[in-house]
Amino acid sequence: MVDKSIFNEFEINEAEIEEQVDEALSTTGQDQMLEMIDKTVSKLKPGVILTGTIVNHIGDDVIIEVGLKSEGAISSGEFDDPSEIRIGDKIELLLEAVESDSGLVQLSKRKADRIRGWERIIETNKEGDTIKGRVTRRIKGGLLVDVGVPVFLPASQVDIRRPGDIAEFIGREVEAVILKIDEERRNIVVSRRKMLEQSRASAKSALLAEVEVGQIRKGVVKNIADFGAFVDLGGLDGLLHITDMSWGRVNHPSEIVRLDQDIEIKILSIDREREKIALGLKQKTESPWITAEERYKINSVVRGEVVNITNYGAFIKLEEGVEGLVHISEMSWTKRINHPSELLSVGEMADVAVLDVNSAKQEISLGIKQLTENPWMQVVNKYPPGTIAEGTIRNLANYGAFIEIEEGIDGLLHVSDMSWTKKINHPGEMLKKGQAIKCIVLSVNQEKQRVALGLKQMTEDPWLHAIPDKYIPGQIVQGKVTKLTNFGVFIELEPDLEGLLHVSELSDEKVSSPQEVVKLGQDIEIKILRVDYEDRKNRTVPETRPMGGGRRRR
Repeated sequence: MVDKSIFNEFEINEAEIEEQVDEALSTTGQDQMLEMIDKTVSKLKPGVILTGTIVNHIGDDVIIEVGLKSEGAISSGEFDDPSEIRIGDKIELLLEAVESDSGLVQLSKRKADRIRGWERIIETNKEGDTIKGRVTRRIKGGLLVDVGVPVFLPASQVDIRRPGDIAEFIGREVEAVILKIDEERRNIVVSRRKMLEQSRASAKSALLAEVEVGQIRKGVVKNIADFGAFVDLGGLDGLLHITDMSWGRVNHPSEIVRLDQDIEIKILSIDREREKIALGLKQKTESPWITAEERYKINSVVRGEVVNITNYGAFIKLEEGVEGLVHISEMSWTKRINHPSELLSVGEMADVAVLDVNSAKQEISLGIKQLTENPWMQVVNKYPPGTIAEGTIRNLANYGAFIEIEEGIDGLLHVSDMSWTKKINHPGEMLKKGQAIKCIVLSVNQEKQRVALGLKQMTEDPWLHAIPDKYIPGQIVQGKVTKLTNFGVFIELEPDLEGLLHVSELSDEKVSSPQEVVKLGQDIEIKILRVDYEDRKNRTVPETRPMGGGRRRR
């Protein structure tokens, strides 16, 4: 009789075993019966895959019989589609454990499916093969793809250009190339990027062979940068530069195109050696500049929108793709404009005059001041030479003073026209900003918009009579040293009248520097040598020893 204690481990009904043993002994003999029992028992070891039969479906539990009257229960969630569970169907399960107390066994359909899936993957695929699967979830470093078993898709291998959020691929069916199979760890790494690169390589060759300049082709916007957009032409990306998007002003490419947009573009140029293609969108239509000279006649008045303001002027949009510039100098005849924003603002509609049109350079010069009469046309008649003009000193420069004789009309009072006798180094010596002053108009240049003014001309030139009559060559006079230079000494003879004592006239001996003989502020007697009427100068020479020191001249 066979020792039946070998079945105690699995809590199998002894009466049933007795019946099966007796039947086996009556038909096959003891040796064959033992072999059958060994096979049955070996099937019930943890870690083996069994074939079971669905015997019941109660709520979320599916009851499975796996032989020798042993049963286990699994969750209906382990089935891909719980609605397809049918009693009597046979399925494969992984035996995880045998519970001796309850007589039930712990089973897993999902784990059995993974093991079988892994075996099928290994049998039918190798590294470099293409495989399909559905992205199930995101994990650290990438995505999990279900191809029968979970495989790893690194984030860097998801696409040719790494997407902003790889989670957008979850739930999508993808194709990928097997990069690595680790049988020991049951790990597979795949790459969708490599599969796309392989596909694009062949598509690129075909594209470069057939594409020609001037063609209109379809593409998909794949990337947007500040300078333009990259468009996938089917195997190769072309660059649609921002300047080729529209005949009008484009501040950023996103104003014209969006990611993944299907667009039609024109092939502008092809560099097959460097595999670069330049694309155009505006070139699909005729440039509005071709007929601009016909539509915008010089001196005509047009209306447009202010679209941009810079330090040097304002750009006016006359129509889509056509803009003109109002330079700051063309904004007012007389008003001093520091910045165009003082007169115009973006978005404002403005009337402008057409000054010049250059279709080749795509430039139109516009003006605003030309819409009103030029007040300088009246200045010649209003301020003829000799007219006394009254104004306010607006600004002082090294060479003179600017005097506003009426709003927007300035005259220049040069330093040389401030005094007949006094040497003026800077107008600030006798004038100040904001001061009211009367001057005489010397000349008017309407073309250059300049008015020359004189202050000294308001009085008679003393060099004509007064000075020549008072200072006669050979006369001995007294003066004060007001300035020392390397070439001589300036002597004040009376207020606003100076004479020059040349260094050669200081002593019979050689004088290296006037400081050797005289000093600033010193009173001195000098002789008038000559009076230069044209140059308005007195030439003097020391007649006696300078007061306070110096040498006597013969």
